[in-house]
Amino acid sequence: MVDLSGRVALVTGGTRGIGRAIALKLARQGCAIAVNFMRNRRAAAAAVELIEAEGVKAKAYRANVGNEAELHAMFGEFQHEFGRIDILISNAASGVLKPAMELTRRHWTWTMDINAATLLHLVQHSVPLMGDGGGKVVAISSLGSVRAIPQYSAVGASKAALESLVRHLAVELAPLNINVNVLSAGVVDTEALKHFPNRDELIRNSEEKTPAGRLVTPEDVADVTLFLVSDAAKMIQGTTIVVDGGYHVVA
Repeated sequence: MVDLSGRVALVTGGTRGIGRAIALKLARQGCAIAVNFMRNRRAAAAAVELIEAEGVKAKAYRANVGNEAELHAMFGEFQHEFGRIDILISNAASGVLKPAMELTRRHWTWTMDINAATLLHLVQHSVPLMGDGGGKVVAISSLGSVRAIPQYSAVGASKAALESLVRHLAVELAPLNINVNVLSAGVVDTEALKHFPNRDELIRNSEEKTPAGRLVTPEDVADVTLFLVSDAAKMIQGTTIVVDGGYHVVA
């Protein structure tokens, strides 16, 4: 058991898929939860209902976290409602899925900004709300940061930048008792995967080559996230933990 009673978490992209699984996992340990979403109000309302059913406070905030003004406004509302933050889960992601030779500068800038720069801005807003006890930051990445995946050149590069940024943030924030780490997930069959033009191939390849014999689930990712935000992980800093059932070892 991990007791998160009295703590507050913000989970971006927290109303579906991996984000919602993480939010629910933390809520079951007593953590109050703020979830961020960009478009689907129905999914946000459903997520809040599920989280509140765990007996904790929950609220959803609509904002494009890649937009500086919307991010600033969201944190203003969040601070008014919760007053502090103990756990930041940077899960919201987007990007252009195209071969490298078809990418425009706009595609590149957008993808790098939403997946890497957003983490920096989230942390800059969160750290002043973390008390003397410090806090936990977990950024969600993918194996595309270190492997070449078809159509994934811009997103993969942005995830690599994200992981590099985490290492630098970890060093800067360690004296404040703030842990910053990355969780890199294997292929997870969520709604986001439906946007991949080669979705079926990715799933089939992962199922065939994963030593664990199955795809990673959102709950698998949430389990490891819970460990990273617990006191048991206080000496894990600036690290990328891979959750893929062993796929990266053999593939």
